[in-house]
Amino acid sequence: MSIVIAVESPLQDDVRALIAELNATLLELTPPEFVFHMTAEQMAEPDTTVFIAREDGQAVACGALKRHADHVGEVKRMYTRPSHRGRKIGALIVERVEALARQEGFKRLVLETGDRHPAAWTVYERAGFTRCGAVLDYPDSKWSVFYEKHLTPVPAAR
Repeated sequence: MSIVIAVESPLQDDVRALIAELNATLLELTPPEFVFHMTAEQMAEPDTTVFIAREDGQAVACGALKRHADHVGEVKRMYTRPSHRGRKIGALIVERVEALARQEGFKRLVLETGDRHPAAWTVYERAGFTRCGAVLDYPDSKWSVFYEKHLTPVPAAR
């Protein structure tokens, strides 16, 4: 079975269900005040591009690029359903997020993840992200782990 990753609206019913699974998973691992959800409506705003991975038409994973000032992009809403973990789908989504950020001239990608997400750490570290201090307006807490990656923009085609 092949995985297809595309930019899609988060406002579709099956994507909303995927986001609900992500939110429930995060609340199992982290106190609510340190879980930084985005609603499907927030994810649909123009400053965010959402990538959905599908297998046989079923939404199985997601991730997003949220744009911030000063050419900083944020990796957000990364999630792969348990039935599809271990297949490097998250890595493929991170690659797509990074490619878009480079294409748009971003200088840096950042992200916040939980302190109980070692599989996520592996995905980010294999993609060249390094741990750093608190980013953007996130509070520095024992529940969060922060990553960054400095980017060299892709030269414009002539």
